Amino acid sequence: MAMAMSSVLRASEERSVQSGSPTRRSLASAGRRAMLDESGLDGVPDVTLDELDPSLQDGHRVAYDREVPFELRVQDADARPQEVGTLEAIRCKILALGDDLNPQHCRFEVTSENDLFFHFTHSVDENNFREMQEKQKLMIDFSDYVAVIIKMLNNCIKEPQSFLAVFVMQRDGQARLDFIQNMEYKFVELLSLSFDASPEEVVRQQITFRYNSVKGRLALMQSKLHDMSALVKVKNPSLLLQLQNQKAGARAPKR
Repeated sequence: MAMAMSSVLRASEERSVQSGSPTRRSLASAGRRAMLDESGLDGVPDVTLDELDPSLQDGHRVAYDREVPFELRVQDADARPQEVGTLEAIRCKILALGDDLNPQHCRFEVTSENDLFFHFTHSVDENNFREMQEKQKLMIDFSDYVAVIIKMLNNCIKEPQSFLAVFVMQRDGQARLDFIQNMEYKFVELLSLSFDASPEEVVRQQITFRYNSVKGRLALMQSKLHDMSALVKVKNPSLLLQLQNQKAGARAPKR
């Protein structure tokens, strides 16, 4: 399965800085420094953003990481879920432990950019999968499980009128993701996954990591802009002056 995808920013190549010379961090070190200051890992050498992702700390690798349209519904105890939910782009991250032919564990995390505290996890090993297999009459093996989920998520992106991902949340923290196919004359449930709201400590770690990732990207862009300005200043100083004047004019208050 050539599925490995990662939306987490990787550091760019670093320039060496001589001891005693004026400090001029590279794009990568600037982004990394901004991140490490917040995470408490300042001074740890050769640490990338990937290595700080709490989802990867137990040896899992990212097999899928994309935003997928979900229909979010809420279900009260002893009641049916909402008939119509809210459509929202949900970030889906699938993490696998072990190799493709002999997987040991699969974890499926869902998060939302609209709600930092929205974090649910589906966790399954081969034993859990056998229970799912019997209950839902699945015709796949555990080695194919990740690939099947990825295919269904991609179908929801490519053909949203035909394939639906309905995420039903309960007040007690449990949730269920139903993959449904619209067959025009009826709706067919293809697969159902159980989720649990992640513990507070996990949510806190994820929020911290996401904040540091954004801050690192901002530092990279600012450093890149600074380098570009320095290059323009050498190559075409009149153009840089013109750009600066335009920027100052745009900021000037209108009378």
